[in-house]
Amino acid sequence: MTHSEILQYCMNKAGASQDIHSGLDATQIKVADVLFAMVHEADGRPVVSLKTSPALAELLRDEHEDVFPSAQLNKAHWSTVHLDGELPDSQIYFLVDASYQQVIDTLPDSARQQLGS
Repeated sequence: MTHSEILQYCMNKAGASQDIHSGLDATQIKVADVLFAMVHEADGRPVVSLKTSPALAELLRDEHEDVFPSAQLNKAHWSTVHLDGELPDSQIYFLVDASYQQVIDTLPDSARQQLGS
């Protein structure tokens, strides 16, 4: 998977917007101004950082060497995934969906209604 493919998938989410975090050289994808994905590079490889529950983060890290704690975000809640690793694209898409939904669930009712959620 490439940066452009994951960005396109993220931007197809209702209410998604992106901006550049120049200090991290990363593209941040947000919904209602809340971060749900960050696309960047780690050790010269394309990665995406996604929000997860601490339990899921631990499970993924234990089972997949291409999933590791995010260096720039809260390590308990954010995992970074190599896009060019062995994790299937379908599982990466699932993790994007889960991260997006986790953020949607924290939004006020009025913001969710505007998004159609």
